[in-house]
Amino acid sequence: MSKEKLVDMTRGAITPKIIHYTLPLIIGNFFVLSYNATDSIIVGRYIGANALAALGAASPVMNILLFLIIGICLGMSVLMGQSFGKQDYSKLKRLISTSFIAGGTFTLVLIAFGFVFSRSILLFLNTPLVILDDATSYLQIIFIGLVFSFIYHIYASTLRSMGNSKASLYFLIASALLNVVMDYLFVVEWHKGIEGAAWATVMAEAIAALFCVLYVRFRIPILRFKSKDFVFDKDLLRTIVSYSSVAAMQQITLHLGKFFIQGAVNPLGVVAIAAFNAVTRIDDFVMVVQQNIAHGTTGFIAQNNGKRNFSRISRGFRIGFKMEVVYSVLAMLVVLFFSKELISLFVGEGANDIISEGVKYLRVMVFLYLLPGITNVIQGYFRGLGMMKITLNATFSQMLGRVIAAYFWAPYFGIKGIALACLVGWICMLSYESPLFYKSWKQGK
Repeated sequence: MSKEKLVDMTRGAITPKIIHYTLPLIIGNFFVLSYNATDSIIVGRYIGANALAALGAASPVMNILLFLIIGICLGMSVLMGQSFGKQDYSKLKRLISTSFIAGGTFTLVLIAFGFVFSRSILLFLNTPLVILDDATSYLQIIFIGLVFSFIYHIYASTLRSMGNSKASLYFLIASALLNVVMDYLFVVEWHKGIEGAAWATVMAEAIAALFCVLYVRFRIPILRFKSKDFVFDKDLLRTIVSYSSVAAMQQITLHLGKFFIQGAVNPLGVVAIAAFNAVTRIDDFVMVVQQNIAHGTTGFIAQNNGKRNFSRISRGFRIGFKMEVVYSVLAMLVVLFFSKELISLFVGEGANDIISEGVKYLRVMVFLYLLPGITNVIQGYFRGLGMMKITLNATFSQMLGRVIAAYFWAPYFGIKGIALACLVGWICMLSYESPLFYKSWKQGK
């Protein structure tokens, strides 16, 4: 079937399967976060606090469209995983080709929208005028690179749906290393400012996309399409849209919430914006592992759901839950004891005000990290079973509670109020999804 080993998670020992699937995702996303953090570190240290704040103001806008693309690909991957679990390769190819055509067209529309309305969106968020031009330039360049992001994520999602999560890891490592080098050249050596950091990111995304295309072309014969295989199936499109739209809405709801939260942070001033950019990078390092454990659980459950093996599904979920708890506790300890040192990485000397604001945030957030670990693995369970509307509604309830709390508490508690708002959001999410999880679990048994 393939020159590369694809992972069938419907048989054999469960824990090694989930770890084998999840570990490359964790490592790969660590590299993604590393080159995102590199942008912030180099910009903050070599350009200044205003540029770091501009990057922070641009990030939520950028992430809305980026994670909309990721959500679309995630929804598609659930269907692909089910077809692969059933060994229905004809349907799998139709799913992939239809997904590529529809998703690619949608991505081009997003790019045009983002490029044209970047400045207007930043003004809507009350972005300080002193950083508005830099934030706009950065965003417009990043939007151009979304076409490469889509190509990478559609190929990576396809491979992961068949249990191959290692290939995309290698491509991410290569692009992350390139991004670090290009960041240094554009910003430090060539003095291209924040626009240079944006171009470095786009080039790294293009390399990752190219590697994915070449890998699939030469190493995965089952995904080697002939012209007759590349079809647009209107009937399958309806199913793809039903899954992907919900997964995409879940992702965009999460980042739309962050978009509005940035609107609550911006009136606090440039120092708070810069500090918030730094601490959210630290949060991302903690939470991406939680998300990847959940994605590993989703992949495992999706394949076993294809064979309707709930006994194996339940055991896989328990293992994923234990992994979330152990990791979250370890992350809490690291951030608690090294919060000042972590924030200091993002700013140059004399930025004690930014460090102080960041520490205030982390000293609250560190005690909350277990909650997203729990919510993520429950979300992974529902996604694997194809119950995408539950995950969307749960995410919506989280972000609604978080946004309302952020606007209420930020004027009184400053950046600490933004952290406390996260607690409100996760309580809302657990309150919604816990009864539904209990009901589904009992029915499965």
